This record gives sequence, structure tokens and C-alpha cells, in this order.
Amino acid sequence: MRLVVQRVREARVVVDDEIVGEIGRGLLVLVGVHRDDSEKDALFLADKTVHLRIFEDEQGKMNRSLLDLGGEGGVLAVSQFTLYGDVRKGRRPSFGDAAPPEVAEPLFERYVEALRRHIPRVETGRFGAQMLVHLINDGPVTLIVESPSAPASASR
Repeated sequence: MRLVVQRVREARVVVDDEIVGEIGRGLLVLVGVHRDDSEKDALFLADKTVHLRIFEDEQGKMNRSLLDLGGEGGVLAVSQFTLYGDVRKGRRPSFGDAAPPEVAEPLFERYVEALRRHIPRVETGRFGAQMLVHLINDGPVTLIVESPSAPASASR
């Protein structure tokens, strides 16, 4: 699995002119599922997400996690198969490494479920929908996080 984690002041997802997910301070997480991913990857990345020390402490250092923020921070998780787009050849992305929807959706839901065990506010986009994602990136802070089992070709 591959995540793009962005520290945000606020974020929301709109589908068909309806807000389907919205948070204030926290993390917007774009979630890509690889065709070889398993539940182990989803659980690992949920744990990694809530423990990432990317919020500032009293000294202005990135030393606090979502768990340290308590109920103050949330996650907006958005499925995004294009994170596994391969553009090494030609000009059109190939999505052969992305999991098909019947594999990706349950793993995305498992990731979200695991997040909800740790923090009170977890919102999502709508799996498979055409979404508009609005965010105010705080910092900006943006990280790419992958599960340990990510294939070597996925990191290219």
C-alpha cells in the first residue's frame, strides 16, 4: 500500500456537489492499494498513520502525532488507485500494479476501520467516485509512506 499523507488545517471531499467527508486540523491521506497487498499492509499503515510525529510541539518541532492531539485531530482518507500509476514508459499511465476494486475496497475499508480504533474522527471520500478534494496543506507537510511489503518496482 502507498499513502500520500498531508498535514492539513482543513480538508473536505465533494461528490456530486455534496460534502461526503470533512475534517479540520489533521491528516488528509490518499490511499493506493497494490494488487499484492493484504490486511497486514492495511493494519501496518493505519498504525503508522496515527503514530507519525508530524505535528508541532510547544517548541515548534514536529514531535506530536495524531494520538498526541487527542480528539483535536482527524483523518480524511481518500482511496486513490492512481498512486500506482506507472509513467516510466510512454505518456499515458499504466495502472497494472493497482489492485482491482474488489480487492482494493475491502483493504481501504480495513485501513479506515483500524484508524477508527485509535482516533475519534475519521472521515472518508466515496470509493470509486469522481471526487473533488479540497485542502489547506499546513506547512506544507507531505509524506509518502509505504508498507514494508511494497514491491521494489512500486517505489520507482
